[in-house]
Amino acid sequence: MTTFAALGLSDALLHTLRELGYDEPTPIQAQAIPLLLAGRDVIAQAQTGTGKTAAFALPMIEQVTDEPVVQALVLAPTRELAVQVAEAVHRYGRHRALRVLPIYGGQPIERQLRGLAQGVQVVVGTPGRVLDHLRRGTLRFDHLRLVVLDEADEMLDMGFAEELEAILQLTPAERQTALFSATLPPAVQSLTLRYTRQPVRVSIAAEQLTTPHIRQIYYEILARDKLDALCRVLDAEMPQLAIVFCRTRQEVDEIGERLQGRGYAAESLHGDLSQAVRDRVMRRFREGQLDVLVATDVAARGLDIAEVSHVINYDVPTDPESYVHRIGRTGRAGRAGVAITFITPRERRMLQTIERVTRTRIERCQMPTLADVAARRRLALRDQLREAMQAPGLTSYMDLLDELTVEHDLRTLAAAALKLLLNETETEQVDTITRLEPPRSEQVERGERSSRARRAAVDERPTRRESGMARIRLNLGRNDQIRPADIVGAIANEAGLSGRSIGAIEVQARMSLVDVPRRSVRQVLQALNRTTLRGQRVRAVLVSEEVVVA
Repeated sequence: MTTFAALGLSDALLHTLRELGYDEPTPIQAQAIPLLLAGRDVIAQAQTGTGKTAAFALPMIEQVTDEPVVQALVLAPTRELAVQVAEAVHRYGRHRALRVLPIYGGQPIERQLRGLAQGVQVVVGTPGRVLDHLRRGTLRFDHLRLVVLDEADEMLDMGFAEELEAILQLTPAERQTALFSATLPPAVQSLTLRYTRQPVRVSIAAEQLTTPHIRQIYYEILARDKLDALCRVLDAEMPQLAIVFCRTRQEVDEIGERLQGRGYAAESLHGDLSQAVRDRVMRRFREGQLDVLVATDVAARGLDIAEVSHVINYDVPTDPESYVHRIGRTGRAGRAGVAITFITPRERRMLQTIERVTRTRIERCQMPTLADVAARRRLALRDQLREAMQAPGLTSYMDLLDELTVEHDLRTLAAAALKLLLNETETEQVDTITRLEPPRSEQVERGERSSRARRAAVDERPTRRESGMARIRLNLGRNDQIRPADIVGAIANEAGLSGRSIGAIEVQARMSLVDVPRRSVRQVLQALNRTTLRGQRVRAVLVSEEVVVA
């Protein structure tokens, strides 16, 4: 078994790695670090999640001197990845107080100008902003020793070919170059031929593309059931943080909005959003204010949050590399993760291709039933109760319990309290998600497509209200450009309720109806009547005759 000490790293850096909890190098680190320390150019084929950042960051830290001039440059395709890499280099090099500066579009350039003027040793940036600084003369490569192209294939896919060429042509000829890429298409190989010197190629074997810490499963469902299936899975799995991947930006927006309308703390992330909005969404996700992030592949590249417990492929990825990239968002830093993929009967072959290329078996599972969800909620409540019993502050509740036990049986009281906490009803609910079915004929498939409009109208029906909920009417509706997401956000932000506690939302032309927990009606009304939606004053009232009695 290879150790970091055997790779030739200094004692000071080894001490930092031990403090950070790094025990042994990953395969890509074991191969790339000695080569980079020896001054060789390297072409590394490695997926996200294999530890590639440390593979180039650790040798970089060893080679950079204390002189406050730019000695190393890392180019990354997105702002998120640039920030992630800069933070990692700073963290690994903290024993030297290394100065690292991320530069990217969307951030005030004045801040970057000040940082460059004060002197930095490592610059991590996106190609467009790096080239901008070079043309301004605010970034110089006179002392540049190492250039790293991180996610090179993605940079070329995003149209940065000209910027990369222009930047590399301005670097010193004797520099050392390292290129890290998930794939090596012809465009990447052409780039390496022109800008590397006798490079050594290293790669991760196919069986190492996915991590054993990730449980990979799939559900085979009908296309019309996908949204209901997603909600069922979220309710059953109760993820700490989840990323839902969709193919298109339009689908990301649609799924994000419909999840919000169903009471989930969800946001969308894709390339059409402004940098300010993307920063806000990412901040809320990192801080745990969101449970679900709905994203496209490119928008989530470089996203490194160790607490992401679940990745859900709402659509089957178009190729195995995309699949590996997506599921690499979970199972980080040695944590366990779950990757869930939805497939339709026609997509089985795509899934088989992914299994063959990644040499991984993806487990087929049955869709959780409503009974499964209820059982999961009870188990979660059991764990919460055990924690609460260990915490202080139970005296006032003990007094209330003493008062109630005079008239009622203790076991009955506890059962009633649990039912109230879980907000459950004894009424049998109809499971609307179609169970796994044998493949249907082409004629049946065509019949389903022809009735898609009718089913879409059914999907928009208001969700049946649960017990313990009350209905509130707002004076604003579709004519005022109000969306379910606006109502969820207003209640969550102003009244302090979690998105999941909010019930059915029905937005009509001139008004909206929303179900909220009966015990929170007063605070919701007070909060809504103090706020505005889309710049218009809200008037909210209780629809008393529609209160549901538990």
